[in-house]
Amino acid sequence: MNEQERIFQLRKELHEHNHRYYVLNEPSVSDQDFDSLMHELQDLEAKHPELYDADSPTQRVGSDLNQEFRQVEHRYPMLSLANTYNEQDVATWYESVQKGLNGEPFEVCCELKYDGLSISLSYEDGRLVQAVTRGDGVRGDDVTANVKTIRSIPLVLNSSSLFTLHASFPREFEIRGEILMPWKVFERLNAEREAAEEPLFANPRNAASGTLKSQSSAVVASRQLDAYLYYLLGEKLPADGHFENLQAAASWGFKISQCMKKVDSLQGIYDFISYWDVERKNLPVATDGIVLKVNSLRQQRSLGFTSKSPRWAIAYKFKAERARTRLESVTYQVGRTGAVTPVANMEPVQLAGTVVKRATLNNEDFIRSFDLHIGDYVYVEKGGEIIPKIVGVDIDARPIIAQPVQFISRCPECGAKLVKLAPEGATKAPTSKTIEAPLGAVGGACSSVWYCPNDTQCPPQIKGKIEHFISRKAMNIDSLGPETVDEYYRRGLIKNVADLYGIEVQQINGDGSRTRSAQKIVNGIQKSKAVPFERVVFALGIRFVGETSAKLLARRFKTMEALQQATTEELTDIDGIGQVMADSIISYFQNEDNRHLVERLKGYGLQMSLSDEQLSMQSNRLEGQSIVISGVFARHSRDEYKLLIEQHGGKNVGSISKKTSFILAGENMGPSKLEKAQKLGISIVSEDEFLNMILPTD
Repeated sequence: MNEQERIFQLRKELHEHNHRYYVLNEPSVSDQDFDSLMHELQDLEAKHPELYDADSPTQRVGSDLNQEFRQVEHRYPMLSLANTYNEQDVATWYESVQKGLNGEPFEVCCELKYDGLSISLSYEDGRLVQAVTRGDGVRGDDVTANVKTIRSIPLVLNSSSLFTLHASFPREFEIRGEILMPWKVFERLNAEREAAEEPLFANPRNAASGTLKSQSSAVVASRQLDAYLYYLLGEKLPADGHFENLQAAASWGFKISQCMKKVDSLQGIYDFISYWDVERKNLPVATDGIVLKVNSLRQQRSLGFTSKSPRWAIAYKFKAERARTRLESVTYQVGRTGAVTPVANMEPVQLAGTVVKRATLNNEDFIRSFDLHIGDYVYVEKGGEIIPKIVGVDIDARPIIAQPVQFISRCPECGAKLVKLAPEGATKAPTSKTIEAPLGAVGGACSSVWYCPNDTQCPPQIKGKIEHFISRKAMNIDSLGPETVDEYYRRGLIKNVADLYGIEVQQINGDGSRTRSAQKIVNGIQKSKAVPFERVVFALGIRFVGETSAKLLARRFKTMEALQQATTEELTDIDGIGQVMADSIISYFQNEDNRHLVERLKGYGLQMSLSDEQLSMQSNRLEGQSIVISGVFARHSRDEYKLLIEQHGGKNVGSISKKTSFILAGENMGPSKLEKAQKLGISIVSEDEFLNMILPTD
């Protein structure tokens, strides 16, 4: 056997061993023997670069070179499922399927709902060609290089006699599933991060998501992610049955859950839910519910979709797991807007697969509502199996010497005296814009938040504002992250967002070994100067001004100078801008430090006005009209239509009411929306009709 033949043989053997180990959980060789075969293949491939194969088992180790993720449109939209939390809703769904099928018998495939990151894998001629995240359901990020490092995902199908063909796989098909981080890997990773004094991942889903989006596929490879596949799509699938197609996919080499079951009755569904509500705690990966799907693809097509989800499937979410533990102390965190959030520090307790030590207490009113005392025994749940929250107190177990929790009066970071601001959306403007925190006492108006007013010198606010500024929906400087911001702040390189634009490569190149990454950071910062004006307004981080409000302000005032000079009357005249937000905007620009910051940003070349192109695209053709969007569109995405509505003076609304002007409807408009529109006499406008409405007239 020559070296070329040996390379092909080793690739075939290693693909088989990978499948046995990571999919079947039936290893046929020792780790030492596997490593020996892998090293032999690596050596031979190094000698024969002309035989390079992107699907070779040696490529699963990943690369430490940074990569960019490009956005890819899904061939089939990745819609979310409707959620339910009780068996009555399951019964209602079951009855709706019966009605939709006119009494025709049907089977339901019951599956576990894995709590990970949704992924779509495309195969051509038995080879993985693309892996795309769910994204917004219409398009997602191409993460193919990272996914190739996950050993339970086959790079090549039927690479050896190990696989017994259930049915020939189609030349082209798509298979979807969840990328997961097993509990054992998650716990080990967090232990390593804690030892290195790095921030811990909140749960396996966040860890899996953060890992898959890593710019280094070598990091992804080291994290030992797993994957379960649960849905096959394509033109020529083996069978009409969803369950049967997944069994075929398993025979091709895919990791398919062995916990699926077909049932033909509502009681069968209840039995499946009851069993896994208990047994899921023994699984190696996180689950948060059950997915129910009509098994027949023909019947799925007959039932169709609403604008947001398929009618032939539903997700049943497990009730949150609850635990009892002791409240040891309360500490306080300061966010980028200065909002002070109390955090409960508790005796560690096992909950939904992880050890919980901390839980948010939201605000002062939340503490009051439970009459919390230090030393109380509290009940903790995980909202959606993710975020720990206190849901009750065992008053009978309260120690005699327990003291009530007293909300702080000064900022824990900079010592400034806290003030209280009423939330945006209040029906009446407060007689006083702020209320000072009482020293050593709990008090103040209900449903309000305590803030640190020292927004230009309080460290967490400064870093938070910078992190907000560089975020994707703001300036989109994706070469920077929170850890880098913290490092630059500690080194004194940046004290506010304007300082970013003065950073030079030599300042962040360290010992000279990071020239490439340093240049990428500087390039990313410079590139952000082209970000449009409305996102610059959002990026400033003005309290209460969100992404939508920033667009409204940009369209109304058109330049930063005009916005800075806006009066309360001019601001509140804008539909969607209330008194509290108007006060916050005026207060922001009255601050000399903020005005100086904006001037510096202007000097660096950021966009301080709407572009000529944006101005030419604006009109008042939809002024005063409230528009609901429903269905799936061919010409533009839903987000693009929302933008068009805003550009022409209209208002996007989520639900139909008497005030709705018309509904912009695409394919598969929700039947309930259609029924309500007809009942209220609201017009239905097609894509073409809408585009004609906003076309300029001669």
